[in-house]
Amino acid sequence: MHYDLVIFDNDGVLVDSEPISNRLLAGYLTELGHPTSYEDSLHDYMGAAMHRVHDLVEQRTGQRLPADFDDVFHTRVFAAFERELKPVTGAVEVLERLAADGVPYCVASSGSHERIRVGHRTTGLDRWFDDERIFSSQDVGRGKPAPDLFLYAAERMGVAPERCVVVEDSPLGVRAAVAAGMDVYGFASMTPAEKLDGATRLFTDMRELAELLG
Repeated sequence: MHYDLVIFDNDGVLVDSEPISNRLLAGYLTELGHPTSYEDSLHDYMGAAMHRVHDLVEQRTGQRLPADFDDVFHTRVFAAFERELKPVTGAVEVLERLAADGVPYCVASSGSHERIRVGHRTTGLDRWFDDERIFSSQDVGRGKPAPDLFLYAAERMGVAPERCVVVEDSPLGVRAAVAAGMDVYGFASMTPAEKLDGATRLFTDMRELAELLG
């Protein structure tokens, strides 16, 4: 194994949530008078914390989103997760391999702790992640593309940044990992490879990851 810690992004890497959440986000923003396509949502918000949605809308329109925006959005997302959410194909096999080999791993997500737990519980991935392995942008001052979240996860797990590898599927996440001084493996399944510029290496099938990690 080339690394002492594997840090997983969550949405789009462990749980196949990006199509669900971006469809709902685009629809809700459009409903509120901010026309947004699914493609717009992927481009602007994939991999980002919720504050980015608020910031971009205000920058572009001068209008602030409703105070209950996050609560309404997450209520819709969690309901859709219960109906539709699945683990990313191959994610369970990777986690089984890491656990069997005794390789430390954790998740560091732009999503809230509640969102992470709902997704894991719905897909059965909760068996692989106790509280000590879950880190959220809620834990730090700045979300991705700032490096804070990944540095915080590494510190809490007791591993130097240069001994960590991040598994990411978003441009913002790749930028955050690079800024943290970590290697990053870009999961180019849903995201075009050219948008993951800066990744240490790229792969398109999660079932390949265990072998790539060595």
